[in-house]
Amino acid sequence: MYGVKMKGIGKAIPEFKLSNHDLAEFIDTSDEWIQTRTGISSRHISTGETTTDLAVLAGQSALIDGDIEPEEIDLVIVATVTPDSTMPSTACAAAKRMGIKKATCFDLSAACSGFIFASEIAVSFIRQGNYKKALVIGAEVFSKVLNWEDRSTCVLFADGAGAAVYTRSEQDQILNIVTASDGEGSDLITLPVLTKSNRFNPNEVSEAYMYMDGREVYKFATTEVPKNILDVLEGTNYAANDIDWFILHQANARIMDSIAKKLQVDKEKFFKNMDSHGNTSAASIPMALADVKEQFKPGDKIILSGFGAGLTWGSIFMIW
Repeated sequence: MYGVKMKGIGKAIPEFKLSNHDLAEFIDTSDEWIQTRTGISSRHISTGETTTDLAVLAGQSALIDGDIEPEEIDLVIVATVTPDSTMPSTACAAAKRMGIKKATCFDLSAACSGFIFASEIAVSFIRQGNYKKALVIGAEVFSKVLNWEDRSTCVLFADGAGAAVYTRSEQDQILNIVTASDGEGSDLITLPVLTKSNRFNPNEVSEAYMYMDGREVYKFATTEVPKNILDVLEGTNYAANDIDWFILHQANARIMDSIAKKLQVDKEKFFKNMDSHGNTSAASIPMALADVKEQFKPGDKIILSGFGAGLTWGSIFMIW
């Protein structure tokens, strides 16, 4: 079994910035209402950038950061629930534009846990010796699937992409990964597929917006994520207080503060950038990594943790 480390991180966001004050111009809300409940003050929204566009920019940034040539990549996984098309995959389309050839490329759908799930696959494949360098991208354009009259969702979600490269290493820096799912909660966060009538099925779905039961999702996240973080630390000789950085899915500041309290960890160890980026689903963890990486020191102990629709959740314990 080979060791694995993360080498190279990148992000990409649309140019247009939408503030809470902008939202208050067309829905019944306010900057105070949004910030108090979510910790979000602004977010970036696509005015034409596609999911593939953002994935390419984030991927290229990660390759440059890791000093890695496109032809060195032999595995590309894109985590997304807002692809530009189901065929071809975003991974194949992005690989073509990045000059990555002859790599295995596919998309993965695990919503806000997508980057963690995709990373687990990439790390496992590298450990087995099948691949040497994997590019994992989380990319979303959520603005195209939001109901912009639904205050419970449109103030939360946003667009962006983040990427990381995992490489074979003599020193293993990915110490543990634990993921899980519970289909009993599959109705709590949903995004229907837009369908059209045909000769054999005359029914037509005219709207395909995402839906979320925020109250139940809050309960789920604050219950399962702390337990999952303790699970990923089990058997490693480290405790939660030994961790230098917690990089969680950037869903809600109150969720993160609650998780810190349950773990009895200083909430300042939990990096947050949702105030200026909102909830970017599968992109949020690698985007956060890109924003905070300059503060990391060699040997820092880091927990990455995602949670979302499915229900899905998972954590990675790594050393920088």
